[in-house]
Amino acid sequence: MTAHGADGSDTGRARSLVDLIDRRGSEILTSWVQLQVTSDHVHGASRDQVTITERSEAVLGALREGLATSGRAHDPVGPEFEPLRALIADNARRGARQGAAPEEIAHGLFALRDALFGAMQAEDLESGALNDAAVTSAQLIDALALLSFDVYVRGREEVILRQNQQLMELSTPVVRLWDGIVAVPLVGTLDSARAQVVMETLLQSIVDEHAQVAILDITGVPTVDTLVAQHLLKTVTATRLMGADCIISGIRPQTAQTIVQLGIDLAEIVTRATLADALVTAIARVTPGPDGDVTAGR
Repeated sequence: MTAHGADGSDTGRARSLVDLIDRRGSEILTSWVQLQVTSDHVHGASRDQVTITERSEAVLGALREGLATSGRAHDPVGPEFEPLRALIADNARRGARQGAAPEEIAHGLFALRDALFGAMQAEDLESGALNDAAVTSAQLIDALALLSFDVYVRGREEVILRQNQQLMELSTPVVRLWDGIVAVPLVGTLDSARAQVVMETLLQSIVDEHAQVAILDITGVPTVDTLVAQHLLKTVTATRLMGADCIISGIRPQTAQTIVQLGIDLAEIVTRATLADALVTAIARVTPGPDGDVTAGR
C-alpha cells in the first residue's frame, strides 16, 4: 500500500483508501460481514448472513465510488456520496421499522471501521502511515454513523407517530347500536389530536351507516375541563351539520358539578346519565310514530 495520503491532502487520503479497497476489497467484505454476524449487538432477522452480505457489498462499493470521484476522505458530503448516503439511510430506516436498537444500527458501520483497520494492518505500514490511515477511515465511518443514527431516530419517530395514530383510531371505535344509531364510547384523556380523530371517525360513520342519532359516551373520560368540553361541543356541532342528532351520555355527578363550575353551557345539547338512557332516547327518536313519522329532531 502506498503511504497513506503521502501528499498530505485529502485527495491523497481518499486515493489511498480506494487503493486499499481495490486490493483487499474481498478481505474487507468478508471480515465486515463476519463481524456483523457474530456480534452480540445483532439480533433476529438482522443476523441473516445473505442479507448482510448483499447490503455490505453494496455499501462498500458505493463508498469506493464516492471516494474515487469526490477526492474527499474525511466527510461523505456532496453528490458523489449520494448513493452511499441513500444505502446507509435505507438500512437505518429498515432497522427502525424492524425494531432494531440504535446501537445495532451503528455497530454495522463501526464493524466496517474495524475491517478497514484490519486490512491496513495487513499492508504492513509504518506506524505513522498506519495511524494516519486509521484516523482518516475512523472520521469517515463516524460521519456515516451519525447519518445513520439521525435517519434511525427520524424513522423511529415516524413509527411512533403511526402507532399513536393507530392507537387513537382503535381507542375511538364507532359502534352501531341500532338501525340509524351509532355511538362512540370514549375512554381516557381527550386531547386535541384524539378529538380530531373522534370527529372524523364519527362523521364518516354517520355517512356509512346513514345514522340519524350519534351518542358520545364520556363515562370513561376521567376529567372534563374546558378543553374537553370545547372538543365535545365542536363534535356535536359537526354531527348536526351532517344532519344527525347528538346525545352526550355518561354525565356523572362530579362531571356535572365541574361543568357548572366552569360555566360551560350545554343547554342546547341532549345529555343523559348513562349510555343505556341515551340509547332509549335515541331509539325513541328513530322509531316511527303512529303517523309513520320518526321523532328524530324533536
